[in-house]
Amino acid sequence: MTKTADRDLDDLEIERYARHLVLPEIGEEGQLALLEARVLIIGAGGLGAPLVQYLAAAGVGTLGIVDDDLVDLSNLQRQPIHAMADLDRPKVESAAAFAKAINPDVTIEALQERFLPENALDLVSRYDLVADASDNPATRYLINDACYLARRPLVSAAVMRFDGQITTFKAYTGEGHGPCYRCLFGNDAADTKDSCADVGVLGALPGILGSLQAMEVIKELLSIGDSLDGRLLLYDALAAAFRSIRAAADPGCPLCGPQATIRDVTQQNYLAGCAA
Repeated sequence: MTKTADRDLDDLEIERYARHLVLPEIGEEGQLALLEARVLIIGAGGLGAPLVQYLAAAGVGTLGIVDDDLVDLSNLQRQPIHAMADLDRPKVESAAAFAKAINPDVTIEALQERFLPENALDLVSRYDLVADASDNPATRYLINDACYLARRPLVSAAVMRFDGQITTFKAYTGEGHGPCYRCLFGNDAADTKDSCADVGVLGALPGILGSLQAMEVIKELLSIGDSLDGRLLLYDALAAAFRSIRAAADPGCPLCGPQATIRDVTQQNYLAGCAA
């Protein structure tokens, strides 16, 4: 996904991104590609916090942040981009201020709205890549479907209690493609299951998975390293153990299979929301 810029880095950019520039896999061309990139982060909570922090710091040029929620005291246990002074403030405003304090040159598009079937394709289509930092299965199905239909790579993570998972979806790439979210988790978008509010989550866990998401986003933007497309990475915090599972596309998938029936997200039954 690397793009070629029509400019050179200025002196301040060379100083700011010096540790990137000495990496052969990135260098000036890669850093310029990051500065030109547009990434949509859906959810400004536990997973969204490290995504906002590290992608802004890395110089991803434009970050869209979608969330309609306000900062609550219970968020601060796992969402360190928000502070006591931000209570009752829209999360997207707090997240934007945090990102700009790190890197004022990054453009932040703060979108205080729910991610719904009515706006999903339009939002996703404005960006090069999407990071799913939502907190419920219904929204993940909607994000998956919108990214597939808009042909945008999706880096998706989820956490609960002491466990986390992360993968990348690029099922739109053609013959021999990897799975989409439906291939891995079935087709019941109305299955809400338990949430972190019901069963809890260790505060540091979203930081780990969100940081891994930021790493995978950067890798996808620069086309470096091994993609998580076709692999599900599982993390057990109590055992301090990672496990990688190979995952294949489902030929019967109604979204990405050869007999696909899902052509428009507005015709699907989602219990959509956006929180983290």
